[in-house]
Amino acid sequence: MLKAPDYFSEQAAIHNCIHRYLHTVAKRKSTGTLRIFLWMTAVFAALFIGYLIFLWSRIKEPTFIRYKEFGISIPTQYEIHGIDVSRYQSTIAWEAVKEMKVKNIQLGFAFMKATEGNDLVDPFFKRNWKKAKSAGLTRGAYHFFNPKKDGKAQAQNFFEHVKLESGDLPPVLDIEKAFGMSEAKLQVEIKKWLDAMEAAYGVKPIIYTYVTFYEKYLKGNFDDYPLWIAHYYQADNPRISRHWHFWQHSEEGRVNGIIAKVDFNVFNGDSAAFKALLIP
Repeated sequence: MLKAPDYFSEQAAIHNCIHRYLHTVAKRKSTGTLRIFLWMTAVFAALFIGYLIFLWSRIKEPTFIRYKEFGISIPTQYEIHGIDVSRYQSTIAWEAVKEMKVKNIQLGFAFMKATEGNDLVDPFFKRNWKKAKSAGLTRGAYHFFNPKKDGKAQAQNFFEHVKLESGDLPPVLDIEKAFGMSEAKLQVEIKKWLDAMEAAYGVKPIIYTYVTFYEKYLKGNFDDYPLWIAHYYQADNPRISRHWHFWQHSEEGRVNGIIAKVDFNVFNGDSAAFKALLIP
């Protein structure tokens, strides 16, 4: 006689199979979740360690380093350094300026005041212009702009006293004051001077000013000109939204061969970019 199937035994067997299957799936899911958790933990740990290394490198190698010989802190992330002078620095021993080198900092260029307004000339310009070149420094000349005077007449004053040559920096317009002139009128006179320079030398002149003046009077109309910006504070760069070429970061520097304090600058680029900016 055949034995009748045991219903309850079969149900128990099926239940056991299902239980084992679900346990296996759960175990596999748990293992997968653990692997993902461990992987994410490793990634976050690596990122955190990388961030700590970055912070430590910033602490050990600050972008501004104090040079007691120069009397100021200097942004060392820039390759090319220079100064700008006028009659306030009096007679300069340019050979001593060129020869001074502290660690990796050596001056490579010098801007000097040439003219102002319609007829003023810096009394030390002629000597500075000649001696700086003899010492081997790349030189640049700037005109201090008087908003109350005709821009074209001021350009003529510059032409009469400055003879730019191949290898010199482009002419510089130093514009720092408005003297109550409207923005529109000021821009017209500035453009006269800039246009005259570009026509004469075939390069765009450099504009020197400070951040708030640029933002108020020049922004939007002179953004395609090389910019030399004055901004004195210790950071990676001046706080201006547009691209800049030179940054005057201090007016308290000391240099061999110069009795008075002097302005310090950096060029925003490498030697190839600097060379490309010069008058051909």
